[in-house]
Order: sequence, then C-alpha cells, then structure tokens
Amino acid sequence: LDSNFWGLGNEGTIGYLRHAEIKHGRVAMAAFLGYMAGATELVSGPHKILPYRGFEPGLTPPEQWDAIPLYGKLQILVIVGMLESYGEILAPHYTKGGLPGYYP
Repeated sequence: LDSNFWGLGNEGTIGYLRHAEIKHGRVAMAAFLGYMAGATELVSGPHKILPYRGFEPGLTPPEQWDAIPLYGKLQILVIVGMLESYGEILAPHYTKGGLPGYYP
C-alpha cells in the first residue's frame, strides 16, 4: 500500500485507516450489544424502580430510544464527542507513530 491521504504520508495514512477501522469496529460491537441487551426481558421488561422518567415496559430497542428524553440522548452524544476529542489530542497522534485505537 503506497497511499498519501490528506498529505499525511504513507505511515500516517496507514495509521489513520487502522484507527478508523478499530473505531468503527468498536462502535458496531457496542451497537449490536446494546440492541441485543435492549431486546431482552431483563432490560425491556417491568422494573420496580423506573430507570428514567417516562419508561414503558415491553418496548423494542428502537422504541426505547424514542422514549428516552432529549437530555438523555444529548448526554450520550456529549460523552461520545468527549471520547472522540480525547482520542485526537493524545500524544503521539495515531498518524504520527502513535498506537491506532488506543484509549487509556
């Protein structure tokens, strides 16, 4: 592979592509696990203490997502954005010899 994406050079391009592959794989695994856990009776069934205001038992995972209040969804997006930003400021950067996919 002899590529030069965005002027990073061959090593930087390989680091970028490896990091992207690892990150997307982790997101896909987390999404699958979340969907499968949300489909179980343990998560979607009735609870003695409601996990959030407006919880309704017996919903499918997409319906569960729709039932989460807006502030709950924003919290999830902010945490993901913070993790993404933190991964970009680590030294050395993954395009400059750092470990692709590394989060301490």
